[in-house]
Amino acid sequence: MIASGWFAALGALFIWWFSTGAILVVVRHAEHRGRLAHLRATILALPLLGGGVWLFELTRHVETVASAYLAFLAAIAIWGWVELAFLTGVITGPNTTLCHDGARGWERFMRAYGTIAYHETLLVVILFVMLVTTQGAPNTVGLWTFIVLFFARISAKLNLFLGVPKINVEFLPTPLAHLPSHFRISKLNWLFPFSVSFLTFAVYCWLERLYSVAIPHEVIGFALLSSITALALLEHWLMVLPLPDERLWRWMLPARKDGAEKAEIRRKDLRGI
Repeated sequence: MIASGWFAALGALFIWWFSTGAILVVVRHAEHRGRLAHLRATILALPLLGGGVWLFELTRHVETVASAYLAFLAAIAIWGWVELAFLTGVITGPNTTLCHDGARGWERFMRAYGTIAYHETLLVVILFVMLVTTQGAPNTVGLWTFIVLFFARISAKLNLFLGVPKINVEFLPTPLAHLPSHFRISKLNWLFPFSVSFLTFAVYCWLERLYSVAIPHEVIGFALLSSITALALLEHWLMVLPLPDERLWRWMLPARKDGAEKAEIRRKDLRGI
């Protein structure tokens, strides 16, 4: 059963949902324990990063069904720790202030980039190391998983900066309370059609390869990549469609302190045109 493409696709969906929820739970619990709790949570999660690196190294020269799954999990683990470090405010950027209303053009872009500069630099370094270490390696599922996550996240951040109709800031923790002031609620921006078109084409390419191969580990690899890319595409569409995607995780999170007040502040921080 684990050699089935459908099983791999459903597994990728579950891993995406569970890993996202787990990170949000950790961040929300840290919210109740003060600033040092965010740092403590990031440090205590370092085994997740170490395990991801170990699995990535272990599987890149192995071509089996199990190694395809493990390589995918390795990329998710590495990505998950970096995202946790971002959401806890440990690895973000030098700019931690609100964007003033007069910021336009290049100034606004640099201010927005300053909020995530360290985080983006770390992702680029990790991607570069992955590219170097997988030269000639037969199992590239982990590498391509990270590449999909990397470019989909860049696309999502650019769309949030340029403006989209729907922005969910419900799960943003206190260390990132300044971020919504750099977002923009507006009609569709010029980048969005290119983003969804590129991701749709990527899904098509993965599916074409999935139905063209017969070797079990290749079937699993392309099924996982098709699924994670389709989920990235879905996350883009959720920025324009009025769907309550936050319900996927809200039920599993502890109540936020002063949640209503903070939500109202963040809604006011969103920039409209």
